[in-house]
Amino acid sequence: MSKRKWLNRNVVAMGFTSLFSDASHEMATATLPSFLTELVGAATAPQLLGLISGLSDASSSFVKTFSGWLSDKLGKRKPLAVLGYFLTGLFVGLIGFARNWLDILIYRVLAWTGRGTREPPRDALLADSVDKKYYGHTFGFHRAMDSIGAIIGPLIAFLLIPLIALKNIFLISFIPGFLAVLVIAIGVKEKKKPLNRIKGLIGSIKSLPKDFKLFLIIMLIFGIGNFNRALLLLRVQEILTPTTGIIIAASMAVLFYAIRNIAQSVADYGVGSLSDRFGKRILLALLGFFLFGIMSLGFIYATADLSYFILLFILSGISAATYTALERAYAADLLPSDVRGTGYGVLNTIDGIGDFVSSFVVGTLWVVISSFTAFIYSAAISFIAAFILLVFMRK
Repeated sequence: MSKRKWLNRNVVAMGFTSLFSDASHEMATATLPSFLTELVGAATAPQLLGLISGLSDASSSFVKTFSGWLSDKLGKRKPLAVLGYFLTGLFVGLIGFARNWLDILIYRVLAWTGRGTREPPRDALLADSVDKKYYGHTFGFHRAMDSIGAIIGPLIAFLLIPLIALKNIFLISFIPGFLAVLVIAIGVKEKKKPLNRIKGLIGSIKSLPKDFKLFLIIMLIFGIGNFNRALLLLRVQEILTPTTGIIIAASMAVLFYAIRNIAQSVADYGVGSLSDRFGKRILLALLGFFLFGIMSLGFIYATADLSYFILLFILSGISAATYTALERAYAADLLPSDVRGTGYGVLNTIDGIGDFVSSFVVGTLWVVISSFTAFIYSAAISFIAAFILLVFMRK
């Protein structure tokens, strides 16, 4: 197999699908803190944003294990992935019609249910499409395309915030959301596998390898400290608003977010490629978990220095590139093909549980005690996860 053999039709099509989908929902994510603040006020926005983000991730986690297992059982992964992308694009756009925070909660929960439906079958389909020695390249490329979309979305939001009502940005997100569905429906080809009639959902979960189950525990520990990135935008907005006003502060927060996603895009493919050569475990522990903890500590310090925020958002992008690409590539190493969908489903469920706990806890600590306490909590959890991965996970 040539070095470029892994860059096949399926990998390219799923890469562009993620680019369009991320442009859609990251445009909405970048706008959401300001839109929510506009509806409920600055005093309660951090806690409500944490609640909305956490419940959205929890709703996603409820369907991930079942979606992954069902793709194993049916021998078909593409239909579930197409359905998930459709639901995400639809309900992200509908947030623009929200009149209160409960409307936002409902639409975002439904959108993230679509994400939960699509992710395990898509990740398994990616792994099924290439030789195992190219998992790092493949998942790194996919994450890079994902991150390019995550650059485009916030940049569009940054340009539009001073010009149009915030709700209209969500409506514009319908366009890339529709393109994502179109590309995966037309571009991805899948060979049907035999039906797996032997194991039910519980049986498939029980049959997962022991090393993978330990990895799940480690990812859960990291997850309960890995808060939703929307809280970073809220932190910048909180610090800058007293000196710049809410509109400029919101615009700068979105610009920093775009810079973060540029850093993530640059790092995605590089980290994935390096992991095929040097190993995934150490890179995941140091550049993923440990660096996230360092970045969290950095947000404790309140300063109007824009270059300081740029640095922190770059670190956030590098960390995100590492843990999003390498957790999936590492999981592919640990999972046999016949339970790969189930394994990815459980992994994504674990991520969703962690996201719910972390976003709600960090948001609540922020409101009830202080942002200092919230970010200290997140950093400590990240350092613990890095230590356990390095010490207890076998090479």
